[in-house]
Amino acid sequence: MDPASLLQDDVIEWLLEPSNPSIRFWALQQILDKSSEDKKVKQAQNAVMRSDCVKRFLDAQDSEGFWEKHEDIYNPKYTATTHNLLILAELGAKRTPEIEKALEHVFLFQRESGHFLINLPRTEKGRASVVKDGCCIDGNILFYMVHFGYVDDPRVKALIDFQVDYYDAENHGWPCRAFPIDASKVFPVNCYMGAVKVLKGFSRIPRRKLSSEVQNIINRYVEVILDNQIYKYLKNPDGNRKEKAGWKRFGFPVFYQSDVLEVLDILTELGVKDKRMQESVDLVVSNRDSGGRWLLKNTFNGKMLCDIEEKGKDSKWITLRALRVLKRFYS
Repeated sequence: MDPASLLQDDVIEWLLEPSNPSIRFWALQQILDKSSEDKKVKQAQNAVMRSDCVKRFLDAQDSEGFWEKHEDIYNPKYTATTHNLLILAELGAKRTPEIEKALEHVFLFQRESGHFLINLPRTEKGRASVVKDGCCIDGNILFYMVHFGYVDDPRVKALIDFQVDYYDAENHGWPCRAFPIDASKVFPVNCYMGAVKVLKGFSRIPRRKLSSEVQNIINRYVEVILDNQIYKYLKNPDGNRKEKAGWKRFGFPVFYQSDVLEVLDILTELGVKDKRMQESVDLVVSNRDSGGRWLLKNTFNGKMLCDIEEKGKDSKWITLRALRVLKRFYS
């Protein structure tokens, strides 16, 4: 397929409209290949910081840097500290003193191993805890830490080292106490969605900064995803593969959940092009409407501090992500 046939001028102009500076910020870079130092890109990011949702998120932040609860970065879901930082990174927010204060608060939840738990450790024994679960939380934290420029921070390096050490080389992935609920109904032994989030974090690390150990894990887990045909990791009673139907409904943001489009986005950002992705790529193309746009079919609106787009309507976020996936895959 010729990617030029997908990158319609009117759709690109729609994505570049100043009314959504976050979309404009990413589209300039990911669709038009502008540098992060380009004047228009910098202007767009400045506008991101003045946008309604970003202002709402930052206005709701406590003076000590957290949202909702000081002692819990995860609950209540979708409005607590780590959720808001994830959305801010997705929106293209830049590092500010307020963001730095929030990130320093998150670091209070890091254990000596490099792993993060959602509750604030109350004792030194708690900080030395070896409880290991929630790789989705670690992955999302890594994602926004890298976005906000903390990739070289020793604490982030400790998080990456933990992911390397905790990787289950025999069964692949990262064990989690919450997965699986029923082992007879899935193929992966370890949490599949959580591993997607770790890969998402890895995908944002500049290639020159990836260690050989991390790259090896990326290569190995990409094979797991491709063997699962991206969204066919469930198991029928007869032992055959079954698709995760919910993953065919594209949404933004997706938090700890995932969908076909997010996984393709991660794979193509990692430079993966494989025939085992084709069915999922075709699924993305088939969801495009006659005007070259995609709809928002899954949403957490009403649960976040700021609603993002409208379910069932044309979505700049889904369109942007779909076009950058197709551009990378067919380039």
